Amino acid sequence: QVQLVESGGGLVQPGRSLRLSCAASGSIFSIITLGWYRQAPGKQRELVASIANGGSTNHADSVKGRFTISRDNAKNTVYLQMNSLKPEDTAVYYCNAHTFQTGEGSMDYWGRGTLVTVSS
Repeated sequence: QVQLVESGGGLVQPGRSLRLSCAASGSIFSIITLGWYRQAPGKQRELVASIANGGSTNHADSVKGRFTISRDNAKNTVYLQMNSLKPEDTAVYYCNAHTFQTGEGSMDYWGRGTLVTVSS
C-alpha cells in the first residue's frame, strides 16, 4: 500500500502563488505515476497534472503555463507549484499515486486532500 499526505493549501488572493506538497510512504517502489487532481464544489474530480517515474509530465490545458508539477525522488515527494492563481482554481486538491505490482495489478491511492481557496 501507499500512503499520501498533502500539505500547502490555504487562502490566497488572485494572482498569487501557492505550492502544494505530497509525501508518499509505504510501497514506493510500486509507484508508476504521481499526480494532482482537484474537485470544485458541484463538479467532478479532474486531473490537474501528473509526473511519471521517468520525469515526463502532463498538465491540464486549464493550468498550462501557470502550474508546474515536479518530484523529489530522494524525499518521495511530489510538488505542485501554482502561479497566477484564479478564483476558478478554488477546489480541494488531491494527491494520487498510480501503482503496479505483480499479482496485484494496477491500483490508485489518494490523499485526504487539501483545500485551496482563491479569493480577494
